[in-house]
Amino acid sequence: MAKARNNGGDLTFEKKLWQAADKMRNNMDAAEYKHVVLGLIFLKYISDAFIELYINLSKTKGADPEDPDEYRADNIFYVPKKARWDYLQKNAKQPTIGKFIDDAMDQIEKDNATLKGVLPKNYARSSLDKQRLGELIDLVGTIGLGDKENRSKDILGRVYEYFLGQFADAEGKKGGQFYTPRSIVRLLVDMLEPYKGRVFDPCCGSGGMFVQSEKFAEAHGGRIGDISIYGQESNQTTWRLCKMNLAIRGIDANIAWNNEGSFLNDGHKDLKADYVIANPPFNDSDWKGELLREDVRWKYGTPPVGNANFAWVQHFIHHLSPLGTAGFVLANGSMSSNTSGEGEIRKKIIEADIVDCMVSLPSQLFYNTMIPACLWFISRDKKNHKFRDRRGQILFIDVRNMGAMIDRRHRDLTDQDVTKIAKTYHAWRNKNGKYDDIAGFCKSASLDEIRKHGHILTPGRYVGNEEQEEDPEVFEEKMSRLTSELSKQFQKSGELEKEIRKNLKGLGLEL
Repeated sequence: MAKARNNGGDLTFEKKLWQAADKMRNNMDAAEYKHVVLGLIFLKYISDAFIELYINLSKTKGADPEDPDEYRADNIFYVPKKARWDYLQKNAKQPTIGKFIDDAMDQIEKDNATLKGVLPKNYARSSLDKQRLGELIDLVGTIGLGDKENRSKDILGRVYEYFLGQFADAEGKKGGQFYTPRSIVRLLVDMLEPYKGRVFDPCCGSGGMFVQSEKFAEAHGGRIGDISIYGQESNQTTWRLCKMNLAIRGIDANIAWNNEGSFLNDGHKDLKADYVIANPPFNDSDWKGELLREDVRWKYGTPPVGNANFAWVQHFIHHLSPLGTAGFVLANGSMSSNTSGEGEIRKKIIEADIVDCMVSLPSQLFYNTMIPACLWFISRDKKNHKFRDRRGQILFIDVRNMGAMIDRRHRDLTDQDVTKIAKTYHAWRNKNGKYDDIAGFCKSASLDEIRKHGHILTPGRYVGNEEQEEDPEVFEEKMSRLTSELSKQFQKSGELEKEIRKNLKGLGLEL
């Protein structure tokens, strides 16, 4: 990772850039400022990619560097002259710079159909300080530096991803609507292993699940394009963030948007996905369930109107292919609730033998809620010939004590934590894996055992307590030693009290 030094020591390039950008925010709300900054980062990205190909075409006999088709052939966005970064940066100090940017965004959308309706176009508004905007343009101009090496390191993509996380933190509860912490995304993807096939997220936010899935496929010898991306998002501004996030990575995706959302207006009604990866809203009570009492998706029971958790679970299952697997985040209540028929729905899903694994997570992982959360993994075919026959078994993993605090409010799973959890799952799942139950961490439980627990899926019920190392000291000897030490501490305490009283008396004070 690129490093940058300042007087406070070493900082990552992304962090230093964020600190500089955040200083320019002034009194602007983070939710509003987010689109200002991320829109400029996107503009810088497509301009850099365009200029690189422009230079190559200029050197190629018979090629026209101003022909948009030359760029479409290489899956590069064509950038008109007055939308290129160097033109905007030359005009960054003009009082009309906001209109320059809005016009640039308009022109780019006109020349690139896939970006229609995606880019922010309100930089000319009077409430946006144009001096600060010019300074921000200069700052964003330092990203990528226009050279191939930095683009190959995905500097712009990393900055965009880092800024998404920082804005989620700054926005607090609202931020969680568009951003899932990176460690949770990576854990879901590493456990599901989406090498190739159709990946679906019906509440996709800013697209983090898709970005990590593509990274996973590439890291394991695949290419961008080995997986097909399908998503849906009901918040239009978040949908725009997602489209820009994926475009920066060169990821082609079918991301549906409508106001109604996935329950009332399923944007991929006929899709059967190989992988479903999602972080839906926790305990959503306003999902319009009263309008969907007889929906075909409720195979295991009609979800309660006051909580969408099991509507989401069944929506995910409905969209899985016969060999598909799903991994998703839900509130802990989904593992044990028996209210409003939820226990009966959970029981039917368990008895259908499609629950593969349950993971209980540490607290303080999410930006938008303190509600404890867990991961569900669903497998439509536990006897798949590629894997161990896992019929009649569910793996429980308890990682509540894992992770490290990254600030006073937030915890994150470390890379080592993610690797340990994913390896445990794969060892249990794969034919040649060497899996053993570990007290306090993981347990492979039978359906009979789960029935005895009333079909409750809380891992802590199954994994037991962590085995303690045997204390070599004999009990009687240990008690004698500790009693002697305590007696000495009492004696020392008495001596200190006498000394304090003596000093106070010298000052004319009495206790």
